Amino acid sequence: MTFTNDKAIYIQMADRLCDEILAGKYKDDDRIPSVREYAVMLEVNANTAVKAYDELSRANIIYNKRGLGYFVTPGAKKQIMKERKKEFMKERLPELFRQMQLLDITMDDVAEAYKGIKSVKE
Repeated sequence: MTFTNDKAIYIQMADRLCDEILAGKYKDDDRIPSVREYAVMLEVNANTAVKAYDELSRANIIYNKRGLGYFVTPGAKKQIMKERKKEFMKERLPELFRQMQLLDITMDDVAEAYKGIKSVKE
């Protein structure tokens, strides 16, 4: 994983695990990699992975079964989507609309571009 400088590494790790939950790699009550396994996988210090898992536990995205490891909390995917949509609408969308206005990009232009992207994926 390539980390950026705009967020703490443990937050980026937590975001990645959330992305994996959203993508369906991990479903409700699925076991996720151990802290140590995730740290090795992403080539980071185990303490950084602990912070990421603690963050996700506090947010009720994952839970710990003592002696068995960490698991995805039922409903985590829905919760992640709700939070990310709220963040997108509040933080990213206003800047997107501002740029669209500055560049004279219409909603029709966006719809056309979206169709092009969608057809490439299919």
